This record gives sequence, C-alpha cells and structure tokens, in this order.
Amino acid sequence: PSFGFLFDIDGVLVRGKTPIPAAKTAFQKLVNSQGQFLVPVVFVTNAGNCLRQKKADQLSHLLGVPISQDQVMMSHSPLRMFKRYHEKCVLVSGQGPLLDIAQDLGFCQPITIETLREKHPLLDVVDHDRRPNVLVSEYFCFKILSVVLFGEPVRWETNLQLIIDVLLTSGYPGNPYHHENYPHIPVLACNMDLMWVAEAQSPRFGHGTFMVCLENIYKKITGKDLKYEALMGKPSKLTYQYAEYLIRAQAAERQWKQPIQTLYAVGGSATLSQDDEIDNSWETELASAAAAHCRSVLVCTGVYNPHTEVPLDTRESITETVFHGHRDFRFDPGLVEPDHIVPDVDAAVDLVFQLENFAP
Repeated sequence: PSFGFLFDIDGVLVRGKTPIPAAKTAFQKLVNSQGQFLVPVVFVTNAGNCLRQKKADQLSHLLGVPISQDQVMMSHSPLRMFKRYHEKCVLVSGQGPLLDIAQDLGFCQPITIETLREKHPLLDVVDHDRRPNVLVSEYFCFKILSVVLFGEPVRWETNLQLIIDVLLTSGYPGNPYHHENYPHIPVLACNMDLMWVAEAQSPRFGHGTFMVCLENIYKKITGKDLKYEALMGKPSKLTYQYAEYLIRAQAAERQWKQPIQTLYAVGGSATLSQDDEIDNSWETELASAAAAHCRSVLVCTGVYNPHTEVPLDTRESITETVFHGHRDFRFDPGLVEPDHIVPDVDAAVDLVFQLENFAP
C-alpha cells in the first residue's frame, strides 16, 4: 500500500461505549485471514484518560480485530517528544490513572492536583465541606516547573484554582501572587475539543471547555493572555505529524517498500493552521515525516452536521458559532471543508480502496 488510514474513534467507530454498526464491517475489509492489517492504520483519539494499551484492548474487543498499542494515538501521545520536560517536576490535570499515564510518556516527577491539595489544604476552599477544620502549616518542597493538561478533570473549581495558583506564583503554590511573573511557567495542553459526542442526544463539554474557563480566569485576573508551550490533539499539526510518524513505523515493520504517499483522515476535518508563537522545536524530530497528501473523509455518524453554515469571511469566525476550535487556531474555511463526505466508516474504507485502486 502507498497510503494509510488515520481513524477517529469517537463518533466514527463508537458512540460512548457502543460500537457503530458499520465499524465491524469496515475492519473485516482491512485485515487478512491471519488478522494482520493490509494497510497501515492509526487510531487517533482526543481521549487522554487511559493508557494506550487499555484503549487498544477496548478497540480490539469492539472491532473484532487485533490492535496493538503502537496503533493507538491518544491526545497526549506526542508528549513523548517533549523530552526536555521529562526530568522536571510537572503538575498534571485530568482524570484516570494520571501518574501511570505521565510516567508511561517519560515524565519522572509528575504531581497530581489531588496531591497538591493535600499538601496545601488551605488553597481548595470553594467546597465548604472540604475546608480544613484545623489550620495546618503549609509545606511543599518542590518547585513546579510546568503544567500538563491531559483532559477535563472531575472537580473543575479545584483544578482551576490550583493551576492558577501555580501560574501566578511561578510554581510555588501557597505563596502570594506575583503578577509580574510573565510569561508564566510552560503549559502543555492535550485535547482542545469544546464538545464531544456520547450516548446523549446533544454534545457534552470537552476539555476545550475547561481550557476556555482557565484562559478567561487567567486573563480576568492578570489582564494578560494565557500562553501554551504546545497544543496537541486533533486538529493540531503536531498530532498529524506524530500520527504520520506512527504510520511510517508500521510500514517499516511490515517491510513494505512502497513509500506512503497519502494519509486518509477518517472522521473530522484535516489540520487547522496554528498561531506561530507556539514553540515548534519538536518539529525537527518529526521533519522526516511528510506525506505528499492528507485527505479528510468526513463521516456523518459523529458531531458533524451537514446543515451547518460555514462563514465565508474569516474575520466573522470570532463571532460565528460554527467555529468551535481553540482560541489559538485560526479559522480557515478551506481546512474545514472535507475532501469527501460519506455516511459511515464502512463507506469511507470502500471509497479509499476505490480511489487508490487497491484490491485486497
């Protein structure tokens, strides 16, 4: 094969925990009788609340084909490339086995919000039932050198409060705020989805909604913009570069000689253009990954609504409700328009095989 697939999971293969019927049919076409994939495939999800292996096991069970963890790309997977943060003390926010996830990515000194609030019980006082009865001396021996946002947390007020504390004290929560500490310590964020689709009839808040809250609180207090060292997860360029790196690794492992020319992203729209202020030093590590084309194949089983209007004037995107992308991504109608629209993932596989003249 001279092409590979990047499959979204939510709304394309599953809705919540329920498989979309077309998914099993599609994947029977993608494997041979031994269960080996006939083309390189990477599953791209903005979920970040579990390890790759767990997601691979879930997908294997749902789709009825064997899937390895090297085929799964969580929103946080590109953090493996950020080696300069791996030795530092980082505050991690999200849910699931956060310490396991952080350590699996290479972080040696992750600290959870829960640990931080235990060390500083006077800081988390919105919930009256969690306020300490006895004043305790606050002691925290680490300087937090960066913040990693893995995904939406459970107690938003606690996470928002403590992350702001860390940013406004340059990594020494419990100290007085210093507004002149700007730019603040690095923030790396995974998954910018404002909404996501599960079994409910309407979309639910995603991590992007939490980030909107954090950005606006920071701006309201300081008058300055919260800056991100990196934004990853669909639709960031970094995510597609890393996914492509995984596709090439699969092709090499199978000793397929033909270079991968085209990637088909099945699910959402292709990459968006990102503001240039974000640090791009990781790009050199992925520079060798450069497929000639990335084509988007949009399916109608997820968030996508074929009846939504797209604004023609990009300046309108600030007020247009159709643009649910992150603050630091510029709206470009050309990138929102998919190359192909199909009813479901099975139709997507058929279309790609037809376009590539590929007969398994």
